[in-house]
Order: sequence, then structure tokens, then C-alpha cells
Amino acid sequence: MSRVFIFFLFTIGLTPCFAQGSEPVIDSLEIAMAEEEMVFKEDTTSFAFYTLLSDIEFIPGDDRPAIIRDRLSCIEKSIPLHYNDRIHSFINYFTVRDREYTRMVMRRQHIYFPIFEKHLQRYGLPDELKYLSIIESGLNPKAISRARAVGLWQFMYATGRHYNLRADWYVDERMDPEKSTDAACRYLRDLYGMFNDWELALAAYNAGPGNVKKAIRRSGYKKSFWEIYPFLPRETRSYVPQFVAMIYTMNYLEEHNFIQGEHEVLMPHDTLHIDKYLHLETFARLTEVCLEDLQKLNPSILRNAVPDATKPHIIKIPLVAKELLDENRLAILDSASKVGKRELEVLARTTEETTYGKDRIVYRVKSGDVLGNIAMRYKVRVEDIKKWNNLNSNIIKIGQPLTIWIKPPAEGTVIASTTPAPKVTQPIPVPDSKRYVVQAGDTLWGISKQFEGLTIEKIKELNNLSDSKIQPGQTLIISR
Repeated sequence: MSRVFIFFLFTIGLTPCFAQGSEPVIDSLEIAMAEEEMVFKEDTTSFAFYTLLSDIEFIPGDDRPAIIRDRLSCIEKSIPLHYNDRIHSFINYFTVRDREYTRMVMRRQHIYFPIFEKHLQRYGLPDELKYLSIIESGLNPKAISRARAVGLWQFMYATGRHYNLRADWYVDERMDPEKSTDAACRYLRDLYGMFNDWELALAAYNAGPGNVKKAIRRSGYKKSFWEIYPFLPRETRSYVPQFVAMIYTMNYLEEHNFIQGEHEVLMPHDTLHIDKYLHLETFARLTEVCLEDLQKLNPSILRNAVPDATKPHIIKIPLVAKELLDENRLAILDSASKVGKRELEVLARTTEETTYGKDRIVYRVKSGDVLGNIAMRYKVRVEDIKKWNNLNSNIIKIGQPLTIWIKPPAEGTVIASTTPAPKVTQPIPVPDSKRYVVQAGDTLWGISKQFEGLTIEKIKELNNLSDSKIQPGQTLIISR
């Protein structure tokens, strides 16, 4: 090794801290395996950034594992930071092979870490969990995965709704940094309460608690992440090691020659409470700010507009906009409440995948059900049922509850219950409505039992039926 090259290593901070040990440096096979299983969400930088540093051995000799193990022990708090070859390979990925990804999250951390720290402290959760969003989304509030997980914390639709994150055609609160972080803290708190182990809670955040419980059973009821490791889904086996590697990387940036440079910030801003439709582009023009600034401050607004609401919607606006708004508030808000409203409302109600303006029902799977038949019954798409219920396949089980969003029935129409009618012990009041929409599996006898004084013959008479055959979607008169 030349003296010039040795000098270069010292100048970039690659001097060993301990005497050389006997543990081998991570080999190329382990690096390849790490690259193969590394999973990044869309909208994040995941292409390797190759420089001269990627062509040299960044690990300074055989003592490197001992250094990393010691450094991990120094920063370990509530969450275990084990060291092994798997974690070592991901540390090598973040510090050597994809340094640009690490630089990217270094720039973004100043925007989001204060939010994470505030909510983690509020719920009494470990501060280290703030690094989890780096693995989930690369600190990108608008990140969307192939599985349709969304936001900084990559909530699926059903999980987001469970934690009160609104997601409709206009607004997706999974992209709201404050609200999604609060929801993620509650979810992580619940998972820890379920497993009483942070590594297992993190695995469950990635794979779902059901998959972790399944891995525990298959392992013979072992109790730790590394004991059930072989039985976890492939992506989850990499998930916790990535998390540990990122904690290490973000705490030892200087030791790996990362220089703290420019970082992203949000412009000074204030909040505006509105309960009426607001067109952002018109608002931006009238307050003399850039639409892009409003979009960056409000990543959860999807259509550059917010709809009429029963309770105020809070949006962030630049301080310069606030000054002009204070001078002419009524005129500005009135103008911004009219532009494009009708056109957007039509799109909101007619776009297939939207839940806006639709009614939520819960359907329990019965014997013989398949997603295709259920979708036909409620006039929705299979893809939407899967999205609404966080399903990765078409497999469903008897008794499984499915959330389905349907268009509201026309006035004067009765929609059948999605669960069997209770055994009648008291007369059922006659509804105000006079029509009934036939659902799959309905019979005239079953329909007659849902309405007081209604018989099969009466239904046939009211609808001019010559026999008892009815079809899903058919509208029946049930009273005059």
C-alpha cells in the first residue's frame, strides 16, 4: 500500500480505534445478500451512488467489527442494538455503497425529527424510533409503496383508518406529518403492548402482528426476534437489521466521513382553520405565494383543494400569505371557495377508487364467498376491496370482516343488512322507505321476514311476479 493511499485513508477518517481483532471483514456474498433483500419504498433514492470511496475497502482492517459492536453498545438505550454480520452488511450499505441515500435523509431530518421527537415523548416511547421512518419512507411524506402503503410511516389504508387517519379523494392524512406520526406512535405503543419486546414490535410493524405470532408458533414459541428470524417473511428479516444499521449510521456520520451540509427546511408559516371548500391555486394567487410552497406545507392535500367540512380543516400557509389574508380575508376566502368546486365534486363522486361521499359497510365473509362475487354484489372493484382491507391476495376466510365503500342508495331505497337478520321475537317496524334492493343470497321469504306484515304473496303482487325468482340488484316494491 502506497504512502499516498495510506495518507488518504487517514484524511477521510478511516483510522482504526482499537487493536486489530480476529473477526473477518464482511465478505462479498453477505454484501450481495444485503443488496438483494434491501427494500426501499417508492419515491426514495435507492440507486447506489458510486464514487471513489465505493471502489476502496471502506472497512479499515479486521478490527472493524469490534469497533462497530462497541459503538452500538455506546448508543443502545431502550431498544436492543445487537451486532452480527447481517447488521454489519446493512451498515456497510448505508455508509459505503449508497451514501447518497444517507445524505438525502441527513438533509430531510431537520424537518421531521422535531415532529417525531415531540410525539414519541408525548407517548413515552423510545426516542430511537424516530429513525424508523427513514427505513419506511426515506423521510418522504408523499412516499407510496407498491403495496399502496403511504406516507412517512407507510400506513396501509385499513390500518390508517383504524388509527383515525382520514383518506379520501381530497385528503390523505397518512401524508400529514403530524397526524401520521401521532398514529404511528399509537400503533407502535399497541404493538409493544402486544409483544412486550421492541424487536418483535418492529417486526410486527412491518409484517403485521399475525405474521409475527405465526413465526413464534413455528419456532416452537421462542420469544426473541433472532430466535424466530428464520420463520419471518423475507422482507421482515431485513427490516430490523436495517433499522439498527440506520441508528448506527445517523449517530456516527462523522466517523464515516459524512459532512453536515445544507439541509431542507420549511418556510415560516402559520395555520388557517377553514370549514368551506378552498381552491389552493386561487388562494396562492390572491395571497401572492407560490402554489408549490402551499403544497410542500400541506402534503396531505391531494387535489390542490379541500372540500366543505363539518369541522374545520387546518392548513398551513406561509407567513407572507397570512399578512395579505389579514388585510382582505373575506374577499380572498370567498373567491377561493368558488373556483373549480363543481368540477372537482363531480370527479370526487364518480372516480371509481374514491371513498368520498360513499357509505361504509362491514361485510362478513360467508361460506362460498370469493372477492369477485362480493365485488359484483356491491358494484365495486376487487382491487378496491383489497385496498380498503389491506389484502395482498384474493384469499378470504369465513367470518372475516371486510370494509366496503358503496354509493349511497337513491332516496326511498332500502339496502339490505350485511349480516343475517336477527331471529324475530318482536314485530319489526315498517321502514319509511317503500323499495328494497335485492342482495345476493336473498329470497322472498327472507325479505318478507324483515318487514312487519309483509308476505311472499304480497311482494309478488306488488311487483307482478309470476314466481319467486329474484336477482341481485333487482328493486322490489315492498309497500304502497
